[in-house]
Amino acid sequence: MKAEKIIKPANGYLMLFVTLLIFTGSIVLAIQQSNPLYLIITAISFIGFFGFILVNPNTSQVILLFGKYVGTIKDNGLYWANPFFTKKKISLRASNFDSERLKVNDKLGNPIMISTILVWRVTDTYKAAFDVDNYENFVRVQTDAAVRKLASMYPYDNFADEGHDEDITLRSSVNEVSEALEKEIEERLAIAGIEVLEARIGYLAYAQEIASAMLKRQQATAIVAARHKIVEGAVSMVEMALTELSKKNIVDLDDERKAAMVSNLMVILCGDKEATPVVNAGTLNH
Repeated sequence: MKAEKIIKPANGYLMLFVTLLIFTGSIVLAIQQSNPLYLIITAISFIGFFGFILVNPNTSQVILLFGKYVGTIKDNGLYWANPFFTKKKISLRASNFDSERLKVNDKLGNPIMISTILVWRVTDTYKAAFDVDNYENFVRVQTDAAVRKLASMYPYDNFADEGHDEDITLRSSVNEVSEALEKEIEERLAIAGIEVLEARIGYLAYAQEIASAMLKRQQATAIVAARHKIVEGAVSMVEMALTELSKKNIVDLDDERKAAMVSNLMVILCGDKEATPVVNAGTLNH
């Protein structure tokens, strides 16, 4: 048999009553009639107590008979079956797995630290019990392998200025990366009869040896972008000032005076610190 088989043994409460009745009755008869035959019945009924199977909610019992798979009990309750059955408990509850922080290289070769949070559960008890050695350890190992593969498929961040403009990155494309990670892990765990409920990146950062350099790079990129915005605004303001002065005939400036005014305004608007102007109490020529 290569597939899961759901079985439902005899009602455990009824068999408990029958077994207790036979056990106690045989003892009483053995004492009253001094017949050793009843002791044999007592021993047989005592063996029957080993046939009770308790299945808790969201758990299962895999049943074997001398190494042969008989079936799986998934309905919770008390049951009774062959006392010689071997029983193996497998949980059907959703389980969390928080992987260790792995040091891997992203698509661009940058070392990063990454971990994942996985929510999974067993759906096929036959595969979980017999197709892999230890399904819980199998989940851990295969999840780490999937995370390593995923990290090598995408860059940590976009580097458009260096010609590396990616649509999906580990840092910004959270939903896309999570979907790819979930699909990769689910393909690997299918052999163990395990369903992946959710897979998310739990931790993501540059490795310690390059974290400082990458932080400076990000800061420099932000500063350049801010300066670019400031210059655009300053040029617009200077253009507006010259247009308004000319339109309202407030002052007539030649090209040299316009150039000086533009220079002064650009210094004031683009400077890091507040400007300290010098008031000219004379004429424009002095």
